[in-house]
Amino acid sequence: MGSSSAAPWKHLLLTSIQANSHLRHHSYVQLATVSSTGKPSNRTVVFRGFQDDSDKILINTDTRSRKIDELKHCPFAEVCWYFTDSWEQFRISGTVDIIDGTNPNPAKLEERERSWFASSLKSRLQYMAPTPGLPCVDGEGQGQPFEMGSSLDPRAGPVAAFCLLVLEADQVDYLNLKSNQRVVFSSAPPDHEMSKFWASEKINP
Repeated sequence: MGSSSAAPWKHLLLTSIQANSHLRHHSYVQLATVSSTGKPSNRTVVFRGFQDDSDKILINTDTRSRKIDELKHCPFAEVCWYFTDSWEQFRISGTVDIIDGTNPNPAKLEERERSWFASSLKSRLQYMAPTPGLPCVDGEGQGQPFEMGSSLDPRAGPVAAFCLLVLEADQVDYLNLKSNQRVVFSSAPPDHEMSKFWASEKINP
């Protein structure tokens, strides 16, 4: 068993992302949450990088989506990558911080704004579409992408529906099917001024 104050799995993940960057799906991950009835809920989202120099994962989403209510009910979640060329799987579980436009923390609001402007204009337009999950009105939006043309000023800040999710991991389960290796990284909460402590253990695949 090994240990480190830095997140050893982060470098491993970034290396895998880079090695598989030629694949269109390398930045797509599955995000699993828990519904209010205790049932699992899963969907595909886009990995938007890490928060500053930390090991916290960033994901953009719509405040009107079902996952927001689920995360407010239960903040625990897990993301899963599978890289088809390198045969590697990362299962990263932890708690999610929801940052929408009502957040009272100015630093978090600035981070939300940075994430908004880091997104493409096409991606931003999606947050002006009709509410996700509701029935289409007169077939609007059915079978074709939503478009707002030039109605969104590229210089304008985040719309109300835009939300930033920040996943803080407490366990990472790494599996390499080519080398037949599996490692679990587990964290301990920080002790006063000390940074988070990570331990790793090799287990059977």
